[in-house]
Formats: sequence, structure tokens, C-alpha cells
Amino acid sequence: MAQTSPELDPGGAVVQTPHTTPSHDLHEMTAGEEHASGLPQFEFGYWPGQVFWLLIVFVILYVVLSKLFLPRVGGAIEARAAKIEGDLAEARAARDEAERQSAEAAAELAQARARAQKTAAEAKAAAKAEADARNAAEEAKLNERLTAAEAAIQASREQAMANVRTVAAETAEAIVEKLSGTPATRAEVEAALAQTA
Repeated sequence: MAQTSPELDPGGAVVQTPHTTPSHDLHEMTAGEEHASGLPQFEFGYWPGQVFWLLIVFVILYVVLSKLFLPRVGGAIEARAAKIEGDLAEARAARDEAERQSAEAAAELAQARARAQKTAAEAKAAAKAEADARNAAEEAKLNERLTAAEAAIQASREQAMANVRTVAAETAEAIVEKLSGTPATRAEVEAALAQTA
């Protein structure tokens, strides 16, 4: 049962509007709720619409993901994989280059060591040859001096022996003259010395 309350029209006339009571609104609401049985997504009547919108949302999401996001993600993954592969290739190339340089350095070191050993051996042989030559020259000088000394000694000995014979002859003459009172001749003294020798 609706009641009306007077209201003023913009023109100044009184207008009657129906007055609703809270009990009347409550009664209409409970009558509409009698037909609802809980959650609408569990009512079979709503399923075709829900399935339709689910398919539309799925198609839209599929198109957006497959055309926009997945190519970007796939491109990023491929770019990252290509970068990793490039970095690995560079690392392998750097490792191979380092191994090659290490092998070259080892070969150069071995060559330098061999050259140093050869140079040392040549220097040692040259020093030994020079020392041998000096020793031979000194030995030749010493042999020459020794030969000259031996010759001088031999000459001195022979001269001394000649002097000794002369001295012995003179001494014998003096002794004979002292003992016998008559001087002996040189020939007699020489004959006597020859018999004693």
C-alpha cells in the first residue's frame, strides 16, 4: 500500500509522489530471492554464458600471448642462448690461443736453453783451447829454457872439468916439485893424470 507525500514542482505546484515503506521493499526483495538458489556460477542456466566468455577470454589471452609476449620471450631466450654460445665460442678461442701461445713460449724457451747450452759449451771449449795453447806455449818456452840451461850446465861442467884437469896438473907439478925438488914436465903430469882417469 503506497502513500504519497507532497513535493513542490519547479513551477511551484505541489506534486504527489508515492511513498514506499521499508516493509514493502523488504517484501519485494524476499520474493525475488526465493527464486535464487545460492551462488550463480553453480546454476546450470548460467553455464553457457560463462563458457562463452571463458572461450572469448581464452582466445584473447592466447592471441595476445602468442602474438605479443611469447615472441618477445622467445626472442629474448634465443638472443640469450646466442650470446651464451658466442661467449662460449670466444672463451674456447681464447683458451686455444692461450694454449698456442704457451706452446710457442715453451718452444722458444727450449730453443733459448739449447742456444745457451751451446754457447756455454762453445765458450768452454774456446777457453779450454786457449788455455791449452797458452800452456803449450809456456811449456815450449820452459823446455827451451831447460834445454838452454842443460846446455849451459853441460858447457860449465865441461869447462869445470877442463879447469879441474888444468888445476890438477898444476897441483901435481907443484907437489912433485915440492917433494922431489925437481920440477915435473907437463907431459909427464898429463901422462900420470891419464893413467889415473
